[in-house]
Amino acid sequence: MPDDVAFNELDPEVRKELTGLPKSLAEVVGRHMVMAGRLLDDEPERAYEHASFARRKASRMGIVREAAGIAAYSVGKWQEALSDLRAARRMTGQDNYLPMIADCERGLGRPERALEIVRDPAAKDLSIEDRIELRIVAAGARRDLGQPEAAVVELQIPELKERRARPWVARLFYAYADALVASGRKKEAREYFARASSVDREGLTDADERMAELEGVEIVDIGDDVVWTDAEDPDAEAGESEESETDR
Repeated sequence: MPDDVAFNELDPEVRKELTGLPKSLAEVVGRHMVMAGRLLDDEPERAYEHASFARRKASRMGIVREAAGIAAYSVGKWQEALSDLRAARRMTGQDNYLPMIADCERGLGRPERALEIVRDPAAKDLSIEDRIELRIVAAGARRDLGQPEAAVVELQIPELKERRARPWVARLFYAYADALVASGRKKEAREYFARASSVDREGLTDADERMAELEGVEIVDIGDDVVWTDAEDPDAEAGESEESETDR
């Protein structure tokens, strides 16, 4: 582990909870949790290894089970993530794990159970970001069940009128556009991919690419610029060029 990994990098509330462990163990567990947090976005497999180590050393700590569950979720270990996130919810009394728990059920091929979790009474008290994520999971579960129109309906919520550039807004617009595509409503889908692109300041989605696909064009990077070009078959272009040379 790198020498610059310090226990005090953890959130104060996390450090406070870990004080229930012997001091030396709390230090070790905490440093592995720091590494898991650092690596989660770019190297999820390594993050999972660190979180799993922390879990083995302190499985009775809710905050540790949360970290382990999120790391397992990030690498698609659905059953393990489900177990840890449910344990974290039970230990901490927090309900913000519901979207991931529901999505784990989808990952395990149980969309009906995912929809049951979406209807959990606690969902109404979640933050706006978590409520949106839960609706996105619900739409995915409907599509898993072969119900594309129902997926669209799941996302027809007042927040579709939001215009501020927030991560959850981009995610919602993108998911709605994706559901519209699955329902064969491509014209409407293009509008919402465009809206997702306009508010996606953090690059959370590939809305531009999806919109280009619907338009039949491709995006080409030229330095700092992005150019949209006709998506033609390069082999066909080569054939046409050869024919022109022959005609001369």
